[in-house]
Amino acid sequence: MSMSIESTLVETRVFPPPADFAKQANVSGAAGYQALLAEADRDPDAFWGRLARENLSWAKPFTQVLDESRAPFYRWFGDGELNISANCLDVNLTNGNADKVAIIFEADGGAVTRVTYRQLYERVCQFANGLKSLGYTTGERSIIYLPMSIEAVVAMQACARLGITHSVVFGGFSAKSLHERITDVGATLVITADEQMRGGKSIPLKPAVDEAFGMGGCEAVRHCVVYQRTGGKVVWDDKRDIWMHDLVKQQSTVCEPVAVNAEHPLFILYTSGSTGKPKGVQHSSAGYLLWAKLTMQWVFDAKASDVFWCTADVGWVTGHTYIAYGPLAAGMTQIVFEGVPTYPDAGRFWKMIQDHHVTIFYTAPTAIRSLIKASDANEAHHPKSYNLSSLRLLGSVGEPINPEAWMWYHNNVGGGRCPIVDTWWQTETGGHMITPLPGATPLKPGSCTTRLPGITAAIVDETGHDVEAGHGGFLVIKRPWPSMIRTIWGDPDRFEKSYFPSELKGYYLAGDGAQCDADGCFWIMGRIDDVLNVSGHRLGTMEVESALVSHEMVAEAAVVGRPDATTGEAVVAFVVLKRSRPEGDEAIAIGKQLRDWVAKEIGPIAKPKEIRFGDNLPKTRSGKIMRRLLRVVAKGEAVTQDVSTLENPAILDQLSKPV
Repeated sequence: MSMSIESTLVETRVFPPPADFAKQANVSGAAGYQALLAEADRDPDAFWGRLARENLSWAKPFTQVLDESRAPFYRWFGDGELNISANCLDVNLTNGNADKVAIIFEADGGAVTRVTYRQLYERVCQFANGLKSLGYTTGERSIIYLPMSIEAVVAMQACARLGITHSVVFGGFSAKSLHERITDVGATLVITADEQMRGGKSIPLKPAVDEAFGMGGCEAVRHCVVYQRTGGKVVWDDKRDIWMHDLVKQQSTVCEPVAVNAEHPLFILYTSGSTGKPKGVQHSSAGYLLWAKLTMQWVFDAKASDVFWCTADVGWVTGHTYIAYGPLAAGMTQIVFEGVPTYPDAGRFWKMIQDHHVTIFYTAPTAIRSLIKASDANEAHHPKSYNLSSLRLLGSVGEPINPEAWMWYHNNVGGGRCPIVDTWWQTETGGHMITPLPGATPLKPGSCTTRLPGITAAIVDETGHDVEAGHGGFLVIKRPWPSMIRTIWGDPDRFEKSYFPSELKGYYLAGDGAQCDADGCFWIMGRIDDVLNVSGHRLGTMEVESALVSHEMVAEAAVVGRPDATTGEAVVAFVVLKRSRPEGDEAIAIGKQLRDWVAKEIGPIAKPKEIRFGDNLPKTRSGKIMRRLLRVVAKGEAVTQDVSTLENPAILDQLSKPV
């Protein structure tokens, strides 16, 4: 690990919580926030114990809150027992929510299906009984490879009901990626679909599963349950394959939930590194669900009347915590969306908010930036062409949101009246860690602001010592928290080395560079491995990206480093303009203009050595920019990594031409 990161981003705009919002908020005003902080810091065990008793339904109450005896392999509520599905569904049958709509599902083509809590409970019970009839029991592992659908939530909840640990694989992943996960987790069950629909196109899923099986090492899989989404042609193995509708047909709508230990693995979710095999992040049951529910109440200010929409895919942790588990545990009505934000046109998100009277909208900066570009190109797709008056709260997730995108989101989507919760967290943390509380925290565009109660976030140097306000360093969490990663599946050594390096005093290392300002607000400066070292100056990539995107011509930007004989590293910027892609002399002129702009905004040291223009950036189908591929392109090397998850692989050729 290396020296602290220099921060050059200056943002002075502050937006206090609207008085009306603060008045009705679950955590109201600075005093409400400070009271929770003080309670957590004074006696963490008492704080977490109180919340776990108040918010979860236990089959066997716990007597010990935290067992630190095998740190960093912490155990929370370790002698207690409960069932996650019962805490999401059964509780809503007796608290007045039985006939409340749990999920409003909108298909890619626009068809809408609504299910109540009672109907969702019955569907989960039928599927769980179907899995029992196939001989599946507590402790087995399943792979779920499904499109965004009610069926995906049903499959996850049914596994949780029986104590089957699930590992959801994003529907855009290749057969090779699927095979790696099936074999690593030791799955005995795969749940998939014939095809999925995205942007008006059918994309096969079952064929990828068959291909993965054909690679060998999947012999432990006894059954493949297939949801018939499109009726597309599939190859069938009568011994192994079974249609989901056939499996549930005669099943009872009642299935007793299996009580499991609080530390029972609810799921394993794989995060891919740039090299080597993917890491299986293992999460517990009780601690994970507690934090999912609390963050729904605190960060999203969940109310009985809300219509909540998280646009993530269930293949990512955001779709686990803020679709499959958190909103149901909080008894909310939520949207589940199959499609993409630009089909049939770039007004899709805004039309859905208008049609379903969405009150809380949670999406990614990448989606926001692409929709800024689309709405600039066609006024009909601009948020202001729709009635978004139902909205009361906005959220951002996935990466830091640059200040200009934040302002556009605030003004155009939220009408200047909706607080934005810019949430910092990770697959490994299980839920939000640093984020505004909308009724309590003054907002700063581009900052995820302050730590949540019970989360001891700090910025330290490479020896684990706190750094001064305004200085960059490593973002760490000093004390354990209930929803934290428990281990890397099958690789405890990698878990310890990756997240709890000895030189950092046993703190959890987030892997992000950040700084904390004089007001205690955190600014994420990019991954530690996305920090550029230019002529001995360490710069966060996010700051250079923010400067580029603040230029009126720029829609999106991604910045990486490449080795440079003179400066150690050179800044390479990949830029998408709000207009058509420039070429030749025009590209050179605009490139110079943008370089000078960055020099003015940040300083000459941050000036990109190269700017490359594209019609788009290389993104996964979930909208995440694949910076590891950009690093390869910047070095002028051939791309040899798997690009099967890319929305448009041809974009890499476009971006390989420097200006």
